Amino acid sequence: MTTNKRGLAQRLWDFFCSLKLTIFLLIGLALTSIIGTVIPQGPQREYLATIGETKFRIYSTLGFFDMYHSWWFILLLYLLTLNLICCSIKRLPRVWKIVSEPVLVMDDAFEKTLGNVREFKLKGNKGELKERIAALFQAQFAQPVVTEKDGEFHVFAQKYAYCRLGVYVVHFSIIIVFIGALLGSFFGYKAYVNIPEGGSVSQVMARNGKTVDLGFAVRCEKFTVAFYDTGAPREFRSILTVLENGRPVQGYQNIPIIVNEPLTYKGITFYQSSYGQSEEGALYHLSVRNRKGGEPRKLDVHPGERVALGGGAFISVMEATMDVRPFVRGFDGPGAQVEFTPAGGQPQSFVVLSGKYQDFNAQHGGDLVFTFDGMDQKFYTGLQVAKDPGVWVVWLGCFLMVVGTCMAFFMSHKRVWARVYDGGITVGGSASKNPAGFELLFDDLAEKVKNV
Repeated sequence: MTTNKRGLAQRLWDFFCSLKLTIFLLIGLALTSIIGTVIPQGPQREYLATIGETKFRIYSTLGFFDMYHSWWFILLLYLLTLNLICCSIKRLPRVWKIVSEPVLVMDDAFEKTLGNVREFKLKGNKGELKERIAALFQAQFAQPVVTEKDGEFHVFAQKYAYCRLGVYVVHFSIIIVFIGALLGSFFGYKAYVNIPEGGSVSQVMARNGKTVDLGFAVRCEKFTVAFYDTGAPREFRSILTVLENGRPVQGYQNIPIIVNEPLTYKGITFYQSSYGQSEEGALYHLSVRNRKGGEPRKLDVHPGERVALGGGAFISVMEATMDVRPFVRGFDGPGAQVEFTPAGGQPQSFVVLSGKYQDFNAQHGGDLVFTFDGMDQKFYTGLQVAKDPGVWVVWLGCFLMVVGTCMAFFMSHKRVWARVYDGGITVGGSASKNPAGFELLFDDLAEKVKNV
């Protein structure tokens, strides 16, 4: 029974120390990230129209719409963390012994394991040669250690021994990044909010549909948008003020934010995400004239309002913009989509442009011709709100990963030995990486030993 238990424990240990498990988990996380990139995250009921009800239910069950918080994604992170810890525990003691307890004596058996060995016949006794070799190693390589054994002196020096630990620094950094990601997942959130110009909010809607209380308020003082000549938005900018107990916070008044230049307050960051026309305070200006002649009549129409034109006809504005170029090819300036109901007739929907397009406007409206004169326009700003208490932990992990990667790939543990005896010296050396490059360095050092 004891043997079976030990066998099971050993198999589990070997399983979690397996490089195959590491590769499998990394591929799984990569595929998961691709899924999270392709499928929109957060509440996506509009996504139903593109994939169908059945697929939508399957995706929801599997957590594809909040994939990075799904139980199976978190499980992959846990397994990879455990795998890295087990691999490090299994291999670190041997590497640590190489670093902390280097071989100081190059005997005949150890010499045969080295790829770079040179032997020189030199004048002088071993005491004098030992001093000269130690001075040469210190000047050309690193601080030497001298050991006497069996009537011979052994001089040892090494450089960048701790670079062998680079891979474990990378392992540790990945675990740190995972810890930071889990902190952000469990104690942070991502949310969205729309704030009309002049309005303020103290709560935001998280991606899981829950309302989050900020603990303070944010007011949109003003929103501006600039366009390219094509009509596409070039830059949109929000002017925000943070309020505590209804009063502006010193240093957080009239702060401009644009894309990639957010506002952060108390660990909560507000990113410029989108914008749109707010119906609050909007007023549309129309002119209407009789096709047979007469003075035009000015109309001021509020959103959703149905204005009587006399004789049983009505007009309402469905939507409007100050630049129709992105929507109506070949035209520019303000425009609106209106719904006109003639006396006793059915509602008609058509586009009305500014006064310079009278021929276009005259195509609709029966006996009446409508012109869109502009609008008193207010925007709302769409902000993405994020709180991530683990972000500095993630940055620490990234820094350690860069350090570990440099140690593991760009540094090499170089070691040289010299066995000194009366009338001669044998020099040997090895490097953990880039043996061709080390061979050049060793040849240069050996040439100096020859002339010592």
